[in-house]
Amino acid sequence: MAIGDIIVGIDIGTSKVCAVVGEVNNFGQIEIICNTSYKCSGLKKGKIINEEEVILSLAKTIKDTEEETNLKINSAYVTIPGKYVTIVQNSITREVKDKYAGISMRDVQNAIMQIKDIEIPEGETLIDIVPNKITLENGTVVTDPVGSLSSAFTINAQVILAQKEYVRQLNMIFRKVGLEIDGIVPITLAERNLILDKNELNDNIMLLDIGAGNTDIGVFEGSSFLYTNSIPVGGDNITKDISLVLNISEEEADKLKRQYGLALKSFIDNDNDIILNTCKDSNKNKIIKSSELIEIIEARIEEIFYIINKDITNQGLKHKINNVILTGQGIVNINKSDVAGKINLNIPVKISTGRAISTVKPIYRTSYSLVRYIAARPFTKTVSSSIDTQSNENIIKIVLERIKEFFYS
Repeated sequence: MAIGDIIVGIDIGTSKVCAVVGEVNNFGQIEIICNTSYKCSGLKKGKIINEEEVILSLAKTIKDTEEETNLKINSAYVTIPGKYVTIVQNSITREVKDKYAGISMRDVQNAIMQIKDIEIPEGETLIDIVPNKITLENGTVVTDPVGSLSSAFTINAQVILAQKEYVRQLNMIFRKVGLEIDGIVPITLAERNLILDKNELNDNIMLLDIGAGNTDIGVFEGSSFLYTNSIPVGGDNITKDISLVLNISEEEADKLKRQYGLALKSFIDNDNDIILNTCKDSNKNKIIKSSELIEIIEARIEEIFYIINKDITNQGLKHKINNVILTGQGIVNINKSDVAGKINLNIPVKISTGRAISTVKPIYRTSYSLVRYIAARPFTKTVSSSIDTQSNENIIKIVLERIKEFFYS
């Protein structure tokens, strides 16, 4: 990245579209210059069920962003749910072109380009290459090999594939809004550096982002991205359960969930009475105990962790996971959700405490994570999105000259 690079990150979620615009400052850090969001109901269970709804929500988000920043946005990066992603581990050993001059940036870029030369299954397409370990000929592991005197080096990387049909949908939606896609990044891969603290970045971690209608799973072995998936349940399912069982409106159900949010009935201090204001039973102002409400919440949270546990067990990954980190608006406001997770997964679970996470509003964390992830990409010339700047005197299009290096070419 370069000073002044502007990166636009977009997350299309179950309940909203969020955009964050970040600029690289003089210290090489990302400064947020704008964040916007707009409600969206075009996704259900992680699937795009109404493209027009997503287009309208994305267009409104971009319009608000452009008005706030006085920029014309032509391209952006976007997240993708784990259910559409396949990770292929690959490595390559490459000889250095001039061993007396040391390893060059071009040597590294050529090696990474070779790593992507795998047989891609039908129906999938390449969206990213993530180098995670570089070893010199003498066995030394380095973060950046450029300049090292070695006649050869080995790169281990993850080749990230995505379902071609979902990528086609995304491209069509963005183009109808007048945007090109700079790159597509799995949600948990983008979130890793924001959500995890320094020690967790080197641990074997499962990151769980429990959102409104979807839960994204990311499994990391140190810096290696092993697995991602998403399951079609989240915080909205808890709200709907409360609404259905108690026969009240979803608005009141959501309010009660937030007010009495507790994941385990065994932790109730006082089993208070709750008056239901929108109950559709014959008894209009029905009174229940708070334990009845929490029992509904507990059942759904137990199911969410049951599905996650079954998934990682079937993938043969459970024994590799040392700790589980929880994030996402669908769960973190429910007290003792980490304890419920530990009971059901039989793995230590904690709510994310990453230092940077408290600096960003919860609804923008995924978009901001995406911008941070892109800004930190190694071995690229530029990562800037395509932006036009409008002056006050007249509209002068100043297209930032950049080469799209998302695939290091």
